[in-house]
Amino acid sequence: MPILKPLLQASVLVAFLFAGTGAFAQSSNEASGLTKEQVETIVRDYLRENPEVVIEAIEAYRAKQQLAEEQMREQALAAKRDQIFEDPMAPTNGVTDADVTLVEFFDYQCGYCKKVFPDIMAVMEDDKKLRVVFKELPILGPESVIAARAGMAAHKQGKYMAYHQAVMDLRGKLSEKRIMQAAAEAGLDMERLAKDMESPEIDDYLRANLQLAQEIGVNGTPAMFIGNQFIPGAIDRKALVHLIDQERKAGG
Repeated sequence: MPILKPLLQASVLVAFLFAGTGAFAQSSNEASGLTKEQVETIVRDYLRENPEVVIEAIEAYRAKQQLAEEQMREQALAAKRDQIFEDPMAPTNGVTDADVTLVEFFDYQCGYCKKVFPDIMAVMEDDKKLRVVFKELPILGPESVIAARAGMAAHKQGKYMAYHQAVMDLRGKLSEKRIMQAAAEAGLDMERLAKDMESPEIDDYLRANLQLAQEIGVNGTPAMFIGNQFIPGAIDRKALVHLIDQERKAGG
């Protein structure tokens, strides 16, 4: 994937060239007299002799972009903290007086979400001072949206975790039929579920989650927040426990 536009990249590399050889100190008239073809020839020859320059430039660019993204996320996290951690519509599990909160953005069709799910459940079982907030982020197709709507409808019946477990345990591609079967097996009132799934409130909530994810730099699932720590991807139980302990030591 190209990082810089061709002309900008050429300019950067020419700057490296002149800075390294001292030729940049030549008169401005002489420098400005270079034609486009001459610049391209200089760049091409320099790259053949010094290919590491491209790697260094790309690494510096990526580091700069990563820093900018981290700063943006920190600002967004501060501005959206209540919506991330305290949204009253978001399903939660754990004690109300928890000293650490873990927020997971997930999609029911995400294989990595399913992979990390048993570890999250195990950590919740072991850690009686942990609170987990589940944020539906249905980004992997229509079935993801159906599953997310059903999850929020199950939440209205007070059976979110039973539904969540049932659908997370499914393997392979989801379908509406499989989702509804899982919901029925989880003990949901299916007539009420179907009605609640059409609730405009649920649609508004899911749209708000998608917008929130964009604003705070969540580009895929799973993505987790533990306090101010951002975890973009699946991690194992040991790493989860370590990050939770770090947050606890930092003050929760």
